[in-house]
Amino acid sequence: MKKILSSLLILSTVTFASEYYSKLEPFKTYNIKSAVSGSVIFINEDAKSKLVEKQTIVMIDSKVDKIDLQQSKIKLKSLKSVMNIEKGILESYKKVSSKSKYDKDNQKVKILNMESSISDLETQIARLEDTIDKKTLEEEGTYIYDIAVEVGDYVNPGTELYTAMDISKGKLEIYIPIDKAREIKTKTIYLNGEATDLKISKLYDVADSQHISSYKCEIIIPDAKNFSKLVKVEFK
Repeated sequence: MKKILSSLLILSTVTFASEYYSKLEPFKTYNIKSAVSGSVIFINEDAKSKLVEKQTIVMIDSKVDKIDLQQSKIKLKSLKSVMNIEKGILESYKKVSSKSKYDKDNQKVKILNMESSISDLETQIARLEDTIDKKTLEEEGTYIYDIAVEVGDYVNPGTELYTAMDISKGKLEIYIPIDKAREIKTKTIYLNGEATDLKISKLYDVADSQHISSYKCEIIIPDAKNFSKLVKVEFK
């Protein structure tokens, strides 16, 4: 009797050890953070807890940036026109023998300084355009889980704005004891007791930092539903 109970205990332990439980999560989760500073002027309340198709989620005030951009472009255009005139003057100097080398060199320096100013303006314009672009955050084909800011909030670079998810697929993460990791690669994956044709997506070869005696294993579930549901995973 004692031997039977002992055998049953060992069998139970082995069976339990081959069962793993994991919460079905979206394929990817993105914590979107601000890349710029400014006041939030719009949040898309209707997008919360929905799958969105090319919608603006958060807008940060860019009014001053747009004015600066417009004025910088006007200034750049004027500066280029003036430089063309200065280049024409230099060419005329070259044709006039009465103009000294000193005069010609001064004209060259003037043109070089203007070219440098134009280069600085072009950099400023590119930076402003990038800043303005980063102040309107759009999503396409993602699920908006949460929006972390409100209209009127002032954000800095690194401030979390919202959380978006790719729910086109699901993902299960389990931790396999190192001594069992190799053998599961050839086994059939069962989910909640039913055989599947799923394959292991990733099996890490380095022990997990928290589960120090296990390798992390990922299984991708196409057309997943019922996210956050607990799933029993078996390898047979």
